[in-house]
Amino acid sequence: MHLKGSDSIRILAVVLSFSTCSQASFKIPHGFNPVKIDYTPYADLVTRQSVDAGPVNATLPVDSSPTGGRRAPACRYIPGDSEYPSEATWSRLNRTVGGRLIRGEPLASSVCYGITANAAACAALQQKWDYVNPFLPDPVNIMSPYWLNNSCNPQMGSEGQCRMGNLAPYAIRVTGASDVAAGVKFASENNIRLTMKNTGHDYLGRSTGEGSLALWMHNLKDIKVLDYNSRGYTGKAVKFGAGVQVIEAYKAAKDAGLRIVGGACPSVGVSGGWLPGGGHGALSAAYGLGADQTLEFEIVTAKGEVLIATPTQNSDLYWALSGGGSGNYGVVISATVKAYRDGPVAGFSLLFVNSNPTAYWGAIQAWITRLVDIDAKFPKLSSAVTFTGQFFSMDFVTLPDATKAQLETALAPFLSDLQKLNITPLAQESHVSPTFFDHYQHFTTEDSINGTNITIGNRIIPRSLAQPRSLPTLVNTIRSISEQTPGAVFVIVANNVSHVNVGNKPGSNSVLPAWRDALFLLNFGSFISYNAPWSEKQANQRMINSWIDKFRALTPGGGSYINEATFDYPTWKQEYFGSNYDRLASIKAKYDPEYLFFGNAAVGSDTVWKSSGSDGSGRLCRRNARY
Repeated sequence: MHLKGSDSIRILAVVLSFSTCSQASFKIPHGFNPVKIDYTPYADLVTRQSVDAGPVNATLPVDSSPTGGRRAPACRYIPGDSEYPSEATWSRLNRTVGGRLIRGEPLASSVCYGITANAAACAALQQKWDYVNPFLPDPVNIMSPYWLNNSCNPQMGSEGQCRMGNLAPYAIRVTGASDVAAGVKFASENNIRLTMKNTGHDYLGRSTGEGSLALWMHNLKDIKVLDYNSRGYTGKAVKFGAGVQVIEAYKAAKDAGLRIVGGACPSVGVSGGWLPGGGHGALSAAYGLGADQTLEFEIVTAKGEVLIATPTQNSDLYWALSGGGSGNYGVVISATVKAYRDGPVAGFSLLFVNSNPTAYWGAIQAWITRLVDIDAKFPKLSSAVTFTGQFFSMDFVTLPDATKAQLETALAPFLSDLQKLNITPLAQESHVSPTFFDHYQHFTTEDSINGTNITIGNRIIPRSLAQPRSLPTLVNTIRSISEQTPGAVFVIVANNVSHVNVGNKPGSNSVLPAWRDALFLLNFGSFISYNAPWSEKQANQRMINSWIDKFRALTPGGGSYINEATFDYPTWKQEYFGSNYDRLASIKAKYDPEYLFFGNAAVGSDTVWKSSGSDGSGRLCRRNARY
């Protein structure tokens, strides 16, 4: 019996399995009501914005910087400003892009608000609101209610309000590089913000922005299998358009007799966000992180130029795109990655509950202890475990090109630990699939309900912290958070992505160096009610940052995975980019000297611009502007 699709297991365990998705999407039972959390301890904490915030809709400030005799606009224009593009101007852009300009609209606006409100349609949307599916194919809507500012939320009823907020008023349905170049030129000439969206599967607010023009990349679905030949690599490869999602990539690779490294969530986009952020998945222990697979990028720069970036052509840009963050150095049109011969994959899943706290937390400590042995003896084995104070779910274990017996040998010491602790699993399964895609489908499910109303953070846990003298402190820290916050969810994602195991050299890409010493990635999060007031959502953000503080204290000099991080952690440069930051900043300045591309916690994001809202929302204004 495995964990996929079993209602009894999902209800019993409340399997909030979020880290199996690289962009951290939580699988929850439909109708699950999050535990009420007391945010009183976090009421006095300042929202962790590392810059001062200016007014949202005040008179535009004056830019005090020298601009060669002319004064640059101090802020990006937003609707309501007299300088914001007129309807005639937008119409000209629409003609330029062949009629593919789309007017953005909040999903709930036409069915839950105003004169077009329809009670039945609104109720139907309410039932889908905790799925990512309604947001994925939409040109401007995003899955995180935090970045919607609680606006146009169908769950709010008569107490809600509906406005565009951070959503882009217009989007270009991108079909190729020329559409992107037109959007880049338009945003630059009209002094408006430019954003990019494939699926909007993001918790840092990087795929949306008030008043922006969105580049909707979702329809770039081309997939090509290649016989690639370069100085550094000769072999099979796959080229993915920027709109290709994980499930599509895995299926195409399988059809060609191949497997590729991708994320664990089927809905995540491969090329644009997941991969440039580093990207971990079920095959990372076997082959490396997503960024370790890159061979070539096709990208449109801030000047509208189409460039090819490889280790030998525009090599600095290639280096930055291979782990240095997404949507910040240009607009990725496609990425070409290594592919590997497919074959059988052994998998395993397990579930038990907390009926004896001493034994339960002893089992969690035992699993981390056994990961040290697995890391050394079975370095190609990947695992993802979700746990709370109530249950432990080994969502999946992946060991490519192995037999059932080999996998069970790797896990036998931990199963023996459970017996000694008198813990009997409620469910347990070993299964060998003929291909990786079959393995993936067996242990995951496309129709999972993915909780969108969640705040997440993470910390990369080094091997040194899993030693006998230090491990109890780590486990006690997790347990303390869990007992103080019953709704807390933790995930251990273990992949050996050391340079020795991956087969590359230090500095070969811009992946955060802390990854190479990692025993596992510890994700953590807390759900929040869908009709929670804005103050509660902000308190939830502050709470997660306070948890990061605790784990950061245990891992000095370490880091966090940017794709599953908070947007406003004060030391984000060190935590998300480490020693690579200065080099990345110089590449950002070279290819985007006017800082057209902006994202929260992105390299250079605090060089020119700051958000006018203390919560990361609002218009962008220049840092040297005088209010």
